[in-house]
Amino acid sequence: MITTSFGSIRPWRPEDAEALAAYADNPKIWRQMRDSFPRPFTLERACAFIDATLRPSSSLFLALASPHEAIGGIGITRGDDVHHRTAELGYWLAEPFWGRGYMRMAIIALTSYLFAQTDLLRIYAEPFASNLASIRALERAGYVYEGRLRCSVVKEGQVLDQLLFAAVRTLYVAPEDS
Repeated sequence: MITTSFGSIRPWRPEDAEALAAYADNPKIWRQMRDSFPRPFTLERACAFIDATLRPSSSLFLALASPHEAIGGIGITRGDDVHHRTAELGYWLAEPFWGRGYMRMAIIALTSYLFAQTDLLRIYAEPFASNLASIRALERAGYVYEGRLRCSVVKEGQVLDQLLFAAVRTLYVAPEDS
């Protein structure tokens, strides 16, 4: 578990299923996520997701939790082959908690933890170019803009660009106000 000023970053628990289903079943969140993020996000899907996070994997999916409930998710998917020391970062936050800096704090906390506790050399994220809140969270968390991936995804029938942001172990300095 990683402690933050809003709560913690911790493994998902079966008792998180109701909050997960309630908060994740939001079209505003789904529009910014990959299509593997279910819609609708039912209680059954929440239970299946939590169960999957408890099995051994090269991915790490964690809950963002207030003292009362799960309010979002954050995790990484490790690369393989020559990318085995690189991981992709993904995250989402329940709408009632937007605009409070929680995601920035979570990104800083998880990135710092992973660089201190694992052999990862690089962590990157690829938000949709239209997702200004996600871009701002990455920038404020110390991630560096590396480029635009033109026409790289199709979401709801629209061809979209993504932006590439990364943190590199030897260069990453967590912002002071974390």
